[in-house]
Amino acid sequence: MATQTLTDWLEDPFDYDEEIHEPKHYTQGDIECIEAIRAALGKEGFIAFCRGNSIKYLWRILDKHDDASKDARKCRQYLDWIIEEIENVETP
Repeated sequence: MATQTLTDWLEDPFDYDEEIHEPKHYTQGDIECIEAIRAALGKEGFIAFCRGNSIKYLWRILDKHDDASKDARKCRQYLDWIIEEIENVETP
């Protein structure tokens, strides 16, 4: 499974694991929780949030699920969002 940027992930419903990338309980109306968090925290805050979640998923990787790759994929998604934020340099 290829990793995606947040924008790609929101636009392409065929190239991701819905349970990992778009669980229904994280959407209210048309608003994805991750987008609300990104908007509320700003770039540095969002990166810190993603770092913390990456650590969380790595920490419990062998303890929570029978399939450890599930937490590894969740961690990878947060790392991809960090990379996306770092590479997203706004031009004036």
